[in-house]
Amino acid sequence: MTNPTTEPTDLPVEDDASPATPPAPELTFADFDVHPDIVASLADIGIVHPFPIQAMTLPVALGGHDIIGQAKTGTGKTLGFGIPMLNRVVSPTDEGWATFRHQGKPQALAVAPTRELAVQVAADLERAGRKRGVRIATIYGGRAFEPQVEQLQRGVEVVVGTPGRLLDLAKQGHLDLSHASIVVLDEADEMLDLGFLPDVEKLLAQTAPTRQMMLFSATMPGAVVALARRYMGQPTHIRAMGDETENKHTVKATTQYVYRAHALDKVEMLARILQARDRGLTIIFSRTKRTAAKVADELIDRGFAAGAIHGDLGQGAREQALRAFRNGKIDILVATDVAARGIDVENVTHVVNYQCPEDEKTYVHRIGRTGRAGHTGTAVTFVDWDDSPRWGLINKMLDLGIPEPIETYSSSPHLFTDLDIPEGTKGRLPRDQRTRAGLAAEELEDLGETGQRAGKGRDGGRGGRDGGRGGRGRSGGSRSEGGRSQARSDSERSTDAGRDGDTPRPARSRSRRRTRGGRPAEGGAPSTE
Repeated sequence: MTNPTTEPTDLPVEDDASPATPPAPELTFADFDVHPDIVASLADIGIVHPFPIQAMTLPVALGGHDIIGQAKTGTGKTLGFGIPMLNRVVSPTDEGWATFRHQGKPQALAVAPTRELAVQVAADLERAGRKRGVRIATIYGGRAFEPQVEQLQRGVEVVVGTPGRLLDLAKQGHLDLSHASIVVLDEADEMLDLGFLPDVEKLLAQTAPTRQMMLFSATMPGAVVALARRYMGQPTHIRAMGDETENKHTVKATTQYVYRAHALDKVEMLARILQARDRGLTIIFSRTKRTAAKVADELIDRGFAAGAIHGDLGQGAREQALRAFRNGKIDILVATDVAARGIDVENVTHVVNYQCPEDEKTYVHRIGRTGRAGHTGTAVTFVDWDDSPRWGLINKMLDLGIPEPIETYSSSPHLFTDLDIPEGTKGRLPRDQRTRAGLAAEELEDLGETGQRAGKGRDGGRGGRDGGRGGRGRSGGSRSEGGRSQARSDSERSTDAGRDGDTPRPARSRSRRRTRGGRPAEGGAPSTE
């Protein structure tokens, strides 16, 4: 028996037949109290309908209320807080600009934990605020101070930045936040993980006492909740986590494979995985900077178009790799967890955990780079024998049902079957498939990096997090821009290594006694090196 509600019919409709109830019109940004110029700017780039987090946030935020937003990366929360920021500020194109008392002083502040996220947020705000003429400054470490200072002196309405460099410029008197009446903290839990909350509190103390504050975080650890209680007044809690439970955020559209891999065979396995049918943009995660650089070098040597992002790279090299990845000049990005925070690139089809993640939160963050916006994705995780306990905890916390990864080698038949790798695939990309321009085809921008990893400036001592002014000028093992500090103490190297996953090495001092002809010199005091 056919279903009459879905089966087509040629029978005429009776005059008295009740028409079907028309579907409710889909909400648009124009339905909110948003400045027409912002609506027009969004429409120009094809953004008309709000995402759920935006539809929930806008009515509250536009009313001037404080907000605690709990949402994952990639849910569209940037416009959720960005539109109210742009809507509230007085811009040079407004009628009241001539009588505005604080022309050129920042009226809004957005703080992000990483450089990449700050750049992404600022780009979204610039697109949305183009027709309003809102001036936006992006302030973060790794770039020279002078251009940022000059931009602030010319006047801006919105400042987006990372805590260290923002605090530096504020201390030096270049950044006046006393008129910032709307403040946003994005990825607050990541700022906690990176140790930035004390800096954030110092920045908040410099903003307008009557400020509106919006805090967004994927999770709500105690320190973030305490921060909200201290600086927010009766905030509205908005939660947009989808239909997944709080600690099981794994993307349903992502197919997950976990293999027990031998360390000496990993690159060979990876090279075959990267030749799977229909593979698009791919992100490979490692725990250490050294491994990220080594894997990128190995892949380039095997004919793949790859680049790396990690804490030892100068900001120019990091941005070069990310631009090349977004522009399709390379299709493989090898990244450490710290450097990859905030990276949001569309159409990533595969994620490979070259080294097992530290915990379930990191695992979710990594595989969440694919399977986004309705697309499907594939995540592959390599588990060393030493990583078995770590993987066991991740599997238990996320209830993945893979307690014992299957032992796998580059020649294992199930590897080829699982990932749809053509038979006969070897560990080098055939020359006729090397069609991408490569990392060198993307311009390496001169950012005026100082090359000071530690010492002056807060950003300098944080390596791959907020700052790292230049750092080692290496991209996948090859020397890049001249941002490398020539003299780095053992303790500095230890600090940088520990923050990006490498094992810290304690500083070592050696005493030597001056000698002459193999005998101690007279009066020769020991010298310490």
